Amino acid sequence: MDHVRRPTLEKVDLRHLRALIAVAEEGSFGGAADALRMSQAAISQQIAGLERAIGQRVFDRPGGPRPVTLTPAGRLLLARATEVMSLLDLAAAELDDLSSGTAGRVTIGTYQSVSVQLLPDVVRTLREQAPDLSIALIEHDRNEDLVDELLAGTIDVTFLAGPFEHDDLDLTLLGTDPFVLLLPADGELARAHPGRTFPTSALADVPMVGEHEPQYGAGTINAGLRALGLRPRYAFRSYDNGAQQGMVRAGVGPAIMPLLATDPTDPGIVIKSLDPALEPRTIMLGTRRGATRSPATDLFTRIAKRECRAHLARARH
Repeated sequence: MDHVRRPTLEKVDLRHLRALIAVAEEGSFGGAADALRMSQAAISQQIAGLERAIGQRVFDRPGGPRPVTLTPAGRLLLARATEVMSLLDLAAAELDDLSSGTAGRVTIGTYQSVSVQLLPDVVRTLREQAPDLSIALIEHDRNEDLVDELLAGTIDVTFLAGPFEHDDLDLTLLGTDPFVLLLPADGELARAHPGRTFPTSALADVPMVGEHEPQYGAGTINAGLRALGLRPRYAFRSYDNGAQQGMVRAGVGPAIMPLLATDPTDPGIVIKSLDPALEPRTIMLGTRRGATRSPATDLFTRIAKRECRAHLARARH
């Protein structure tokens, strides 16, 4: 049984396809040469190379002034060549958008208080500057989970609560977020200490509202209180910032929370600075060290720096 050689396109390149499309559109080798700003001999060489590569003729050449016409193989290949060039044009446009950071996708790691207070301003500005950019968010309560996602490549950039260090991350400090005291507005402690500050020592033996350990905030707050000689006790614990504030409003107990985790517009509570203050937490951005960052990630980072620093400055006043 005779074996028929299957055509192969391994030796077909983009120059062949451009020449094919140009000759088909112009109806002649000379017209294609003018359209592509090449010599007619060069066009002839590209078409001859294409025909050798596929083992078939792509044009019938009647000679004289009559236009060349596509063979069945030429018509088939022209349709695919047009698709290929359209896809390449689309890829070029997408690469241009990607290089400018205005399109593509960026996945952001975040945690509760940042998601509520900081991230909306950042995302709004990002959408204004890059409306075609796809934005995805992944939220965790612990730095460790966010770092795992970042190192696995699931997210491109993440907010982290600091102080924090990691050998595999590039970290950017956005600002500090002080710990403040929340009290019921009509409660005994608020009446006893009407000023803007509250003596931290007055929390001795007072049942409080707080987070579950080993949350970063809970551990930091408890360590800070113990360093001041206090033994924190809790009447209620929750991972949810709103639930903690609600319990303060209900009179269950005071709460020490990062300022960004609070709702200062709540009329049922008052927010006071502690004296002496606990060491504030820091808000940081992390990316994988040594990894190529997309322009969209760089754009997000620039916007996050500006918006977060402005927001943190406003929150302290």
